[in-house]
Amino acid sequence: MSADHEQDQLYATPRPEVGDFLFDATVARVFPDMINRSVPGYGTVIGLSGILAARYAQAHSTLYDLGCSLGATTLAMRQRVTAAGCRIVAVDNSPAMLDRCRQHIAADSALLPVELLCADIQQLALSNASVIVVNFTLQFVPLAQRLPLLRRLHAALLPGGALILSEKIAFADADEQQRLEELHVLFKKANGYSDLEISQKRTALENVLLPETLEQHQLRLRQAGFTRVTPWFQCLNFASLLALK
Repeated sequence: MSADHEQDQLYATPRPEVGDFLFDATVARVFPDMINRSVPGYGTVIGLSGILAARYAQAHSTLYDLGCSLGATTLAMRQRVTAAGCRIVAVDNSPAMLDRCRQHIAADSALLPVELLCADIQQLALSNASVIVVNFTLQFVPLAQRLPLLRRLHAALLPGGALILSEKIAFADADEQQRLEELHVLFKKANGYSDLEISQKRTALENVLLPETLEQHQLRLRQAGFTRVTPWFQCLNFASLLALK
């Protein structure tokens, strides 16, 4: 286990009442372990986000990492993007996550400038963007607010700009939904989570993380103005799309 984070045991003991999931200091301490053991394909999505950002970054533009958490995607972009005059703006609404993100950025040797903002992405003013990454963040935005947010992101992008959107997804077919949920549980058990941990975390997330189908995401991206929407990754019930302006 890395010295800067701990093993996730937040839900390892029974709780009399399981509250809603929060990205607080306790989660920040275990987040790298938590997300890698909970999200199949997470490392692939992060690494490819950096490669995609390098492909679509335009000179003298801004790259946004919305919902940056501890900065994994920010670092992936920072280490890949070579377009002249670019900068990264990494945004999260959790001070605890940003505190650790700041440490990770400081320890990185890449030279691309990074600005960290503690802000609500729904209230954030964006401009001159060639790449916007929203990895596993839109799923925490209330359903009615997702389209307005995506329209604002589309408006902030330069022509030819790219949005990378990664999400936990649901399935319209009930049998498929059950099958993929079961496989996801097996993935988490294989990574050492107990039935108690899985159950309690599911309860904590059920009113906070609201997944939608891949088709719903594709339709909404087109409604927001994106002309080309390509699903480029799926592992069990997690997927990522590339949307171009």
